[in-house]
Amino acid sequence: MILYPNAKINLGLAVERRRPDGYHDIATIMLPVDWCDILEIVPAGNLHTTLTTYGRTVDCPPEKNLVMKAYNALAGVTGGLPPTHFYLEKIIPDGAGMGGGSADASFALIGLNELYNLGLDNDALAQIAAAVGADCPFFIYNKPALCTGTGTDIEPCTVTGVHNRAILIAKPRVASVSTKEAYEGVQPSPCDTDFRTIVDMQPSKWAPVLRNDFELSVFPRLPAVADIKRRMISLGAEYASMTGSGAAVFGIFADDILAQKASMEFTDCDSRVCHAL
Repeated sequence: MILYPNAKINLGLAVERRRPDGYHDIATIMLPVDWCDILEIVPAGNLHTTLTTYGRTVDCPPEKNLVMKAYNALAGVTGGLPPTHFYLEKIIPDGAGMGGGSADASFALIGLNELYNLGLDNDALAQIAAAVGADCPFFIYNKPALCTGTGTDIEPCTVTGVHNRAILIAKPRVASVSTKEAYEGVQPSPCDTDFRTIVDMQPSKWAPVLRNDFELSVFPRLPAVADIKRRMISLGAEYASMTGSGAAVFGIFADDILAQKASMEFTDCDSRVCHAL
């Protein structure tokens, strides 16, 4: 079985408060985009479960990879799973705020459920995914959604402003942001944006009301990330923002031609012209 776990971008990200359990309550619109990893899942017979990675360097041992954590979480709920080989080609940049690792884990759950005929619905899979990572439940449904709480409260929505538009995503090759460091640097504050009103607005109207709270701490520490946002806007993006906790930045352009032309200015980055799924 071969699956294509896709990335996401965040349209705004408000960090509202730190919770007693150490996590944070947030509000954001998550939008799936077509920048994908490749995940192959193969029954291993009588062998041990393994994970082999290719492509971009994965900076953790296999047993700590979210794919393996997803396998173990699902095995714990179902009472055990057959030994399985996972082959993961990493294409989505890490340390980018694009949710690549979370997508890999969620697609692993979806694939295992289908491969072994477990019969779990999406709600059951999302509950398991929540124990693996905060962004993981979103990728079970993999549709545009308003995400609140720790990111696991998911309300589907339609973002009309991204229809027929191109999304240029760029991440400096020399800069990455760990989620832990990003949350340590952010100052939580109540959100004054009604995200439900954003979905029907054109991207050119978003800038005054739609912000990513992580930019305030990440930009001074990583000027190259702030520079990408500035360059995107100067190249004609209707709206540009860092996604997630960084370090990738996206710009929304009127069409593919403008986005492809702008992408030529980001040869110093990992970049791609994407579209909403």
